[in-house]
Order: sequence, then structure tokens, then C-alpha cells
Amino acid sequence: MLKFPLALLLMVAPAMAEQALNDYPTEARAEYVFACMAANGQTQDVLRRCSCSMDAIASILPYDRYVSAETVLRMRQGAGERAAMFRGSPASTAMLADLRRAQAEAEMLCF
Repeated sequence: MLKFPLALLLMVAPAMAEQALNDYPTEARAEYVFACMAANGQTQDVLRRCSCSMDAIASILPYDRYVSAETVLRMRQGAGERAAMFRGSPASTAMLADLRRAQAEAEMLCF
């Protein structure tokens, strides 16, 4: 069994916890903020609020679950048999519910 000095563990643990909460790539964060600003205005205040919103969502929903929910959302907007599969699926509905809860909490915190 490996033994690490307590001081080293105390220094590394917060960085590891932050990394786990910050698993969203910069591109995904930027895409969200740009879309948010397009919907809410192109001001410095909105930039700050949209960034806050993305940070809040990232702290609630791991990136892989965010991508899954966004994919379901986009697929549901289509037409045809493929889109219908995403509309009726309980798993798809649960993914969207998680995303919507995270967005609602982010809106309460930031807007």
C-alpha cells in the first residue's frame, strides 16, 4: 500500500475534485454561452450571467450526461421514425428532465 504525506494529499484532493466538476471542454462552454447570449442579449451583464449559468450546469450535471441530454433534445426536434424513438423513450425523458433541472437551478442562481 502506498503512503502519501498528508500535506500532499491536502494539496492534490481539491484539484482532483475541481477537475471532476470541470470536465466540460472549453468549446462546449463557449457554445453554451454564445447561444445564451444570442437569446438574452449581447451585453457584458448577460455574458457574466450566461457564464455563471454554464458553470452552475457543469457543477450539477457531468459532461457525458449533458451531451446525452443535448443529443436527445436535438433528435426530438427532427421528424420521422428516428425522432419518434427519442420522444417516447423513458430514458430520453429522464435525461431531459435532468438537464432541465440543472438549467432551472442555473437560471435561479444566475438570472
